[in-house]
Amino acid sequence: MFSSRSLDDDLDAVREEHASGSPVLDVDADFETLPPAAAEDLGLFVDGLSPASFPAAWLPDEAPELLRRYAGSAFTVGLPGDGTVVRTTQTDPQTVLVKKRAEGTPDDFLAFLIADRLVQVGVSPSPGSLPDDAFPDRLPESFLPFFGERYRDLDAAIRRPDPDTGASTTSHGPSDVFQVAAALFDAWIGLYTRDVFASWQGTRPRLFDAWVDAGDRLEGRLGDLSGEVARGETDFASATEYACSAFRHGLDLPAPFAALDTAAYRDRGAPYAVKWAEKTFESMVDDGA
Repeated sequence: MFSSRSLDDDLDAVREEHASGSPVLDVDADFETLPPAAAEDLGLFVDGLSPASFPAAWLPDEAPELLRRYAGSAFTVGLPGDGTVVRTTQTDPQTVLVKKRAEGTPDDFLAFLIADRLVQVGVSPSPGSLPDDAFPDRLPESFLPFFGERYRDLDAAIRRPDPDTGASTTSHGPSDVFQVAAALFDAWIGLYTRDVFASWQGTRPRLFDAWVDAGDRLEGRLGDLSGEVARGETDFASATEYACSAFRHGLDLPAPFAALDTAAYRDRGAPYAVKWAEKTFESMVDDGA
């Protein structure tokens, strides 16, 4: 199912600088979550496996079943929305997986996606920006260990569940919480990686140009994103996902997403994200959204 991917010189240099020893593997199938039997085959390419599981208490009563499976004891890698290229911390060293769908991705953009994940491998988060039970010296694999027990607080901020039934009192459901959580995590990572990408001007021109081009493709819609939500053309979870994908490109963001583009979010992590969600969704309720 897996095979080692040959890297061009600029990507190999990025790996050497940020993720020395990390394998980059082609996967002969598309996946949202790798099943345990397939995930265990990663052991053929790394020094060791460290399957992760997370406390059930982190999840609210209403949570997507796929998130419950991911949090459970079975060895699984990946979640829906992870994209064409996936980084996992459940191997030693960390591994970058390139899904089969990458065959239809333009070469330079795919190279940037791989470079992005390699840079992530080498990031050391700010002290105190992760929950106490997370590994403090590396970016988590997904939003669940990033939020930890605060995921329940994020759910409460977005769904405002009825205290008796647990049902959402807003128009947002568990899948919206999942989508917003993944987006906020993506934005937080972007606050760490974008300076690296910007530094590639003149040194890694192909990767720098692909980063700039990807940002240009996002920029046109950003300015009217809040208007799209107000007119009912885009739901808020999807707008959050779009806006948060722009963080790694250092673009100007509209309200309310610009409030996340701060050193405070980079350094404080999930508590800052939850407070932002509480204020944002409270404002939406007050406005009748």
